[in-house]
Amino acid sequence: MKIQEIRAIGLRGATPEGGWSDELERDDCVHTLIIVTTDEGLTGLGSVFTNVDLVKSALAVLEPLYLGENALEPERVCEKLHQNMFWLGRGGSITHTISGIDIALWDILGKATGQPVGRLLGGRYRDRVRAYASVLMQAPAPLAEYLQQLKAQGFRAFKIGWGPFGRHSHALDEEIVRTAREALGPDALLMVDAGGSDAFWDNGYKWALRTAQMLADYDVAWFEEPLKPDALQDYVLLRQNASVPISGGEVFTRRQSFQPWLQAGAFDIVQPDVTKVGGISEERRIGWMAEEYGIRFIPHGWNTAVGLAADLQLASAFAATDLVEYLTGSPYVDDIADEAWQLDDEGMLPIPDKPGLGLRLNMEAVAKYSSD
Repeated sequence: MKIQEIRAIGLRGATPEGGWSDELERDDCVHTLIIVTTDEGLTGLGSVFTNVDLVKSALAVLEPLYLGENALEPERVCEKLHQNMFWLGRGGSITHTISGIDIALWDILGKATGQPVGRLLGGRYRDRVRAYASVLMQAPAPLAEYLQQLKAQGFRAFKIGWGPFGRHSHALDEEIVRTAREALGPDALLMVDAGGSDAFWDNGYKWALRTAQMLADYDVAWFEEPLKPDALQDYVLLRQNASVPISGGEVFTRRQSFQPWLQAGAFDIVQPDVTKVGGISEERRIGWMAEEYGIRFIPHGWNTAVGLAADLQLASAFAATDLVEYLTGSPYVDDIADEAWQLDDEGMLPIPDKPGLGLRLNMEAVAKYSSD
């Protein structure tokens, strides 16, 4: 079964806020769907956390390497793409694009064999997983109202992030976290994401340590991206001294970028994004590496329905991966899936056991949010 064509479909018109200092507009394109077609009629779905123009340019560079390749060999084909891009884009948009190709090839392999991707990754440890609602921070009162709405929808775990946190005052930071905890009650799982990968993030180790001490008072489960993405030594110190678990890694690409961080003990929880890191193949290797160093692997999932479907399959294949991120309020997660995502009474999402990713797209919704 050979790769016949790869198409890119940029999503725009309903792009959610990212919390970035240079905020996204609704017509900005930062998420691109990938569709791989084969000479035997099977198609696979992928997703890329990158603008569609960059993805199309990357596909043009990669096309001589993937055209006619065996669509049933995702790891070998995508390793071939990585190896041949050392001189043209080791990481960045090229690797993001390979991520979408890899996800789509795993989807094809699952459909061809009649198996869910999680089983092909080695076996399914679970058939459902807790989804945590991922929410941008705002002023305390409207944040509390929104969190209570999400709790009423069935979520039992929540992450609040970015927005004003770490950008105004320690007093406001604590007021936001205290309000969130009061709104959710003592039993809800609560995480905090500082958004240290924002442009020109200027908070350092001492700020992060002080903030971590405050978060511990409110039983916060982890403190995400408290420092700049390249501050390896500060992350190591923070993990050693903070009273809450430290997480990060969403902006890294390729397994080789993660290795020094895991070896140094920079994280309690590592969070690669399957739509950036190189796809399912790379993320599986990173998950294995994390296990060797006693670090939890929880996928980053601020992307699309296809990314969520890939995260669910990965969560099924790792014994300790008991959470997935659910970007709330995004049509790119909720509307483009042909079947609505449904939480059970315990705030868990079922992991599809259909062949491949187990996801079908609502193509009318895709067309609505795309000009491609």
